[in-house]
Amino acid sequence: MEIYLDAVWVLNLLLDFMILLLTQWITKDNTKRLRVAFGAFVASIIVPLTIYFPDSFLTSPLGKGLYSFIIIWCAFGFKNTRQYIKRILSFYFITFTLGGGLIASHFLLGQQFNTTGNAMLTFKTGYGDQISWIFVAIGFPIIWWFTKSRMDRQEGEKIHYDQLCEVTIQMKGKRFSTTGYIDSGNQLVDPLSQRPVIICDQSFLANWFSKTEWSLLEGAQETLDFEAVPEGWQGKMHIVPYQGVDGNRTFMIAIKPESLLLHYNNTELSTNKLLIGLQFGDLATDGSYHCLLHPKIVKQSVISSA
Repeated sequence: MEIYLDAVWVLNLLLDFMILLLTQWITKDNTKRLRVAFGAFVASIIVPLTIYFPDSFLTSPLGKGLYSFIIIWCAFGFKNTRQYIKRILSFYFITFTLGGGLIASHFLLGQQFNTTGNAMLTFKTGYGDQISWIFVAIGFPIIWWFTKSRMDRQEGEKIHYDQLCEVTIQMKGKRFSTTGYIDSGNQLVDPLSQRPVIICDQSFLANWFSKTEWSLLEGAQETLDFEAVPEGWQGKMHIVPYQGVDGNRTFMIAIKPESLLLHYNNTELSTNKLLIGLQFGDLATDGSYHCLLHPKIVKQSVISSA
């Protein structure tokens, strides 16, 4: 039997990278992708170690467990014990979930494959059985996507809608905070960038705009004339189509902020993948909130502090 180690290694490198990406997503970690890729490379090293040194300590259950701690440290670093253990448990949960999905699919299809350590070896001769390789190469991403989509939906169902929370927005180097309202009815998304759109009212946005600039923006909203946008804001403005409560379709001027911090369930979440729609007036007559949040903000944000 011939084993093409480079092919097996590349396959496992890609699988490990996808597992770590899903671990990053479920733990809302903001580690850079390059470091996550490095963690995947470290994880894939066990493939040649297992093949060339089958009796080494790393092939034992204890060795594999300790090696997983090294993988998580390389991929995400260490900030505190609680967060580190959370990443370890999430890593194993994702691994078992995806592995179980592959085994279940494989059982239904009746194709055979072997596993060695944490490396999936699908070879029989040369590069292995082609159907088995195709099964892993195609089946794993499908199961990965299915797992993420199901978790994403479950996370959305756990969000406490109609909840007030503190929001901090930064634009043009200025940062201000206000009270936001998570509204399940706000499903406005920019059709081009697919970014969720939150709504901020005049009282809050006045922190960034003078009365003259705000008047120019109000005129630009009515005429949809970007030339009327105040100087220095043109590059940050977007026009988002939406349907009003009266059923009529119209457009809204939106701004791309530098960042948004959301204090939600004793956790600080951060994102910049959103747009801010302008409300020329107050959102709440009693002034209880000045920002109408999109539910997707909670799901796509990452934890910005431990």
